[in-house]
Amino acid sequence: MPKIVLFGATGYTGRLTAEALIAQGASPVLAARNPDALAKLAADIGGTETAVADVTNPDSVRALLGRGDVLITTVGPFLRFGEPALAAALAAGAHYFDSTGEGPFIRTVFDHDAQARTAGVGLLSAFGFDYVPGNLAAALALGEAPAATRVDVGYFVEAPGTSGGTRASIAGMLFEHGFALRGGRVVPERSGSKIRSFDVVGGQRTGVSIPGSEHLALTRVHPGLREADVFLGLPSPAARGLQAGSLVAGLLGKVAPARALAEGALAKVVKGSTGGPGPESRARTRSWAVAEAADASGKVLATVTLNGNDPYDFTSAILAWGATTVLGGGLRGTGALGPVDAFGLEALTAGAAEAGFRR
Repeated sequence: MPKIVLFGATGYTGRLTAEALIAQGASPVLAARNPDALAKLAADIGGTETAVADVTNPDSVRALLGRGDVLITTVGPFLRFGEPALAAALAAGAHYFDSTGEGPFIRTVFDHDAQARTAGVGLLSAFGFDYVPGNLAAALALGEAPAATRVDVGYFVEAPGTSGGTRASIAGMLFEHGFALRGGRVVPERSGSKIRSFDVVGGQRTGVSIPGSEHLALTRVHPGLREADVFLGLPSPAARGLQAGSLVAGLLGKVAPARALAEGALAKVVKGSTGGPGPESRARTRSWAVAEAADASGKVLATVTLNGNDPYDFTSAILAWGATTVLGGGLRGTGALGPVDAFGLEALTAGAAEAGFRR
């Protein structure tokens, strides 16, 4: 019988996802590399099956899965550690979810579209705060403005805390190529190349451009879309600092010895798997996803704002919703999928509301 396998269950996001799966009535197999930590987690959440697997031993990851299973992986940074889980899902004929926010890895998943269709499975990358709310807000705005040819999406968080894994992912992306949707095609574009402001609940907030799954997925639900940008909300000085930093990192990235030295220095400073914000902190956090659909002249035709909870709470809840929905036969297609074409706008709207994001 098909099952849900949660790989990386003992990490920060993994544990939250395990709790969300149990809360939704699922009985996942919890997988990670430390058997003692797995046993403790299983006991803490009321008892469930466990399995030991490690990305450094790809065969152990492949052994987790059978045909028709649903794999959720939270093992990051994904640019360093994501490939074994993706390969295992494709080899096994298992559906795949990940929690990455790393644009280059999302593009890697989408590059496996044909292979996933052949295997008859769905690949759902970045199925969390990065980037489900933006896909949903954009699809709603584009649905209200059929003549729109561009969309801008902004993500904003108030009083955020970050996990060690998130910080490691951000550091790892500094030297990677970004991308954007231009002329209906996904093309290379430096992360941080654009800064703009959005109206968020009556105030102006600044965002800096980043690569997201929206660039890859939204043309499937709105074929007339020609341009798309995704922005990460930051205070203006931080946004401009990230813009300048990405330019320097991009120059360093072209020189292999300099890149290796810089990456080594970052790895010593930015550690993954160091925990994250506690429940009290997450309860205070609020977040928003804003989408503006515009015509070719730049005239805004529709704006949709989704209000949400803490990004980690949303990520764990939407991963659990997605996996249980797929296990129940609710996936609408195969291949590398965006959130909207995977589930349909109505079902995704309901699922996102259940997980904490609503209009």
